[in-house]
Amino acid sequence: MRLLVHSGFFTKTKVHENQEDDEELYTLTPSSRLIIKDKVTSLSPFVQAMLDPVLVSPWQFLGDWFQGSELTPFEKAHGMGSLVDVGGGTGTVAKIISEEFPHMICTVFDLPHVVANLTDSQNLKYVGGDMFQSIPSADAVMFKWILHDWSDEECVNILKRCKEAITSKGKEGKVIIIDVVINQEKDEHDVTKTKLLFDALMMVLLTGKERNKKEWEKLFLEAGFSHYKIVSSFGMKSLIEVYP
Repeated sequence: MRLLVHSGFFTKTKVHENQEDDEELYTLTPSSRLIIKDKVTSLSPFVQAMLDPVLVSPWQFLGDWFQGSELTPFEKAHGMGSLVDVGGGTGTVAKIISEEFPHMICTVFDLPHVVANLTDSQNLKYVGGDMFQSIPSADAVMFKWILHDWSDEECVNILKRCKEAITSKGKEGKVIIIDVVINQEKDEHDVTKTKLLFDALMMVLLTGKERNKKEWEKLFLEAGFSHYKIVSSFGMKSLIEVYP
């Protein structure tokens, strides 16, 4: 705390200004207010993400990286990262990821006729298959607006295939879900209305639905996962990370 005060992240003030006792308390500054969770401008999710061991451990490999041939300290620490975009279509999202992170091997996994005539690149490839049967092994499996199309039973089946994919060959990766999370207590009225309209649309067109936190949690636990975290974003979609 003394270091944080010295750095200006917190300040100290006496409990009673007119008394001679030494009792002091720590108070917030404009910088430290940014990590209060109930603030709209909170950077708490960002801070938590930056302290993830996956991002922290590469700093311990700087010395080895200088003497090695790997492109980045991240690659030295973790090896060549891999991600599968399930239901990725023609690869719009995966292309962006593969260009921004050239050390990562990205795979677009979709139905065979969807990816049949698409061309692989150096770190982006297309694989055809059925996500209800198996999903290619990877460090991370991603779904962007996919699972809300399917019923609870179908989602549990898909998630079980995901767990197999991220735990094979001794790995312990994660599932990344970008989808709707209904939160009627915190969402603005119009945002909730839009989410509920999409819920009705899923009911009419498909077997799926939009889910709240408890409903998502039920799927994860039934599929054999141990924990998850949700980072709400502005607008319709949230980021969900699910771990074995």
